[in-house]
Amino acid sequence: MEVALIIFALMLLAVVGLGAYLTVKAVGAAKRGVERTVVEARRAVEDTTLRAKSFGQVGVVGALAQVRLDLRTSMRATQQALADGVQADASLRESLVLFEQLSAHGHELDGQLKRLEQEPDRQRTAELLPDLRERAAHIIKAADSLRWAARDRARRFAADDLSLLSERIEMESGALRDWSREPVDDLAAAAAEWDAAQAAGSAPKANAQSTPTPQPQSQPRPTPTPTAPPAALNPPTPTVQYPWQKAPRPESAG
Repeated sequence: MEVALIIFALMLLAVVGLGAYLTVKAVGAAKRGVERTVVEARRAVEDTTLRAKSFGQVGVVGALAQVRLDLRTSMRATQQALADGVQADASLRESLVLFEQLSAHGHELDGQLKRLEQEPDRQRTAELLPDLRERAAHIIKAADSLRWAARDRARRFAADDLSLLSERIEMESGALRDWSREPVDDLAAAAAEWDAAQAAGSAPKANAQSTPTPQPQSQPRPTPTPTAPPAALNPPTPTVQYPWQKAPRPESAG
């Protein structure tokens, strides 16, 4: 009885522990999903605000917004391209590591630009703007280089794979259309059979030519005896006499 109670208690603890673990995992997944949704929504709102500032405002504020928008757009596109490409091509992991290092510089510059948007000294901000633009251009150029290199690599692999597949399909199509010729194995077997038949046929002829045939000795022919002429194949059929016919005359019998 005590053993059964202990087993039941252990099973109950296991069920409770498993339920707690699944609950924690579900809460964590839901939390991560909510955080991801919040981040994406905040990013979309910020991008929309930057786009509105770049078009709607002139001067330093509009220039800062345009630099931030260009930087964020390039970095996001490169991150998406590398994340998608590394799943099919493991050699892009090194490029992804380099992009993570580049992203650190991009985040630092984006934060700096964001703080300058709130800077009341516009003249000082305008003096810093050329240097900030140059740094952003370097980061954007590096990100674009990684992105286009990954895309060119994927396109080249796809083109090579398609070319190889096309060649295989052409070879298979040619083999399927070649119904007028027998397979090579059948031709070889037929040639071997023909050679064997020719060799078997020429052997008796050679033996016949090499062995002389004995000629029979001449013997005296017997004297022919007169024979009776052969009987007719179809003897004459006796004439049938009908009652209404006249009897033949003796002189016409010969």
